[in-house]
Amino acid sequence: MSRRHGCLWGLLSALALLCCVVLIGFLLRTQILIGLGNFLVSNEAPQKVDAIVTLAGDDFGARILTAAGLVRAGYAPYALISGNPYLLTNQADETIAFAEAHGFPPSYFQPFRCDAISTLDETEDIARELKRRRIHKILLVTSNYHTHRAGILMKKAAPWLEFRTVAAPDRYFTPAGWWKNRGGKRTFLLEWMKTVSTWLGN
Repeated sequence: MSRRHGCLWGLLSALALLCCVVLIGFLLRTQILIGLGNFLVSNEAPQKVDAIVTLAGDDFGARILTAAGLVRAGYAPYALISGNPYLLTNQADETIAFAEAHGFPPSYFQPFRCDAISTLDETEDIARELKRRRIHKILLVTSNYHTHRAGILMKKAAPWLEFRTVAAPDRYFTPAGWWKNRGGKRTFLLEWMKTVSTWLGN
């Protein structure tokens, strides 16, 4: 076989392999999309702890309602609600008021007012507060898509802390159907970008 025919055969083989990869990807596209969505979610079975910690950033209240349900179920004596400044108040106070409006007593919650601009900053602030309170075991509650990355950052900020991540439902994102609505697609893309950034140490 001449060099020319050898190059042509190699090119055809590469194209055939590429076509097979594309075809397999197309046939398994749903499973691949679900797998990518599932990777972002770390939802662990709750157990009794010293406190529940709810991360800031939920505009719909699912995180605090999930935490309140865990307190009601007896997993912890209270939930520490993280929040950033919000207009004339703080997001922690706003979300606690939201949970109280849904029938949960004020005794379930303690606000933690911080001024973090990222989950990295927030977990570092929370780690210092937990150490000050001598808390060693928590349930970390955040939105489902946020659990994997939040767990990485909390472990980095507080290697001495024993915790489990508990996923709160999100209005737009579900691992099995995030690509079916615009909000889910946006959440997926942003969270994957932030996850890669976390892997790179940013």
